[in-house]
Amino acid sequence: MKIFKILPILALAAVVAGCNKPAGELVGAGQNGNFKEADPYGMVFIKKGSFLMGANTQSAVFGQPDNQAMRTVQAFWMDETEITNDEYKQFVNWVRDSIALRLAVVNGLEEEFALGIDNDDFTPETGRLNWKKAAGLWDRYAREKAAYQTGGESDLYEALQAMFYSDGQLKTTALHYRYSWMNYDQAVLPQNKYDVARGCYPPNAMSRVDSSWVDENGVIQEMTVERPLREPKDLLTNKIICIYPDTMVWVRDFQYSYNDPMLLKYFSHRGFADYPVVGVTWEQAHAFCRWRTDYLVDNTAIDPMVYRLPTEAEWEYAARGGRKLGMYPWGGNYARDAKGCFLANFKPYRGAYNDDTGTSTMRVAQFAPNDFGLFDMAGNVAEWTSTSFTTTNNVYTNDLNPEFVYMARQADPDALKRKVIKGGSWKDISAYLQCGARDFELQYEDRSYIGFRCVRSHIGD
Repeated sequence: MKIFKILPILALAAVVAGCNKPAGELVGAGQNGNFKEADPYGMVFIKKGSFLMGANTQSAVFGQPDNQAMRTVQAFWMDETEITNDEYKQFVNWVRDSIALRLAVVNGLEEEFALGIDNDDFTPETGRLNWKKAAGLWDRYAREKAAYQTGGESDLYEALQAMFYSDGQLKTTALHYRYSWMNYDQAVLPQNKYDVARGCYPPNAMSRVDSSWVDENGVIQEMTVERPLREPKDLLTNKIICIYPDTMVWVRDFQYSYNDPMLLKYFSHRGFADYPVVGVTWEQAHAFCRWRTDYLVDNTAIDPMVYRLPTEAEWEYAARGGRKLGMYPWGGNYARDAKGCFLANFKPYRGAYNDDTGTSTMRVAQFAPNDFGLFDMAGNVAEWTSTSFTTTNNVYTNDLNPEFVYMARQADPDALKRKVIKGGSWKDISAYLQCGARDFELQYEDRSYIGFRCVRSHIGD
């Protein structure tokens, strides 16, 4: 009998000895630290490393050479190609369906299109939608539209008429995406330093943020406000942005040039589905990153780092593909290979766009990837980064994860709204394709030769 009495004691001792976490001692909160992040779909892992940042030769944009400096970046994930029309269209369709579902609810169809709420309690910005109904939403709309034209019932059709012009075309200018972010640049200001001993912000702490709203004419308005900083929500910028690409860039960017077919079909036609999205501002790209993060969180059990635009240092490090002194992403100092074939989509000669097999943008991944497995890090379209532009970024940025970011407010001058673009495009000469070359564009401007790709910081070392 004694053996049965001591078995539980032996078992308990084995458990305590096995986990080496005795009762009453500091053993941690119980989380398992053996975490391995799954590969994000469509992204390439970029290992941490150091590189010599800056132009290899005199800048093609400015009359003086850039200051090269040794920099180190931590590991991150990066899209293997630029964001395509088809990928961006997923964002557009989500916003379109979100607006349609909300219109259906506020027009009396709450039982079908909302989740467990009363119509009186539904708020268009935050109400929970029944996304299972989104799949058949437009089929039902088409049926009710046909029924309406013959005098039948049309509850959903009438509810969604605000989304369309009189000729039946979708109001792409009404595809508004609402989101917000914390202005940490305001939180770290010396005069706003949180007093941890007293548990409050200083009495004179102020937050300068933007606030957006839609006026009675459906036009997005935005203004910069200053308010006392008393709690974290006072650091929030609320943003409303129209997310549909500006298709007019194909005509606006080029005078005396017939680009109407691209204007009419580049984003809408499935023949261009695998081409990089263009006509997207830095602000729209920033909104896309936020949506992509929320979409992943809402549809999986993953708690990831946020999707974001790459810093200039991350982009350049990734473009070099681990090569220390390579002028171009493929490692060489020329835009041709040994057989004389061009290695990217750019402007080889004056007027001879087609000599590299592409006249304007091309399908992504048509040229060989660099040593990290990234496609089109030179040519096709230039790419937005998160970095604010000055001519001397390398002089004052940190040597670990260097970044200079300023979230420009509506009231700020244009000089504070310049963002670094990298990589060169289909319309640029080869000098702009160099890994260290840099240029800028204003964050609210869109071009037929600027796109973007996303990154996501790697969790852990």
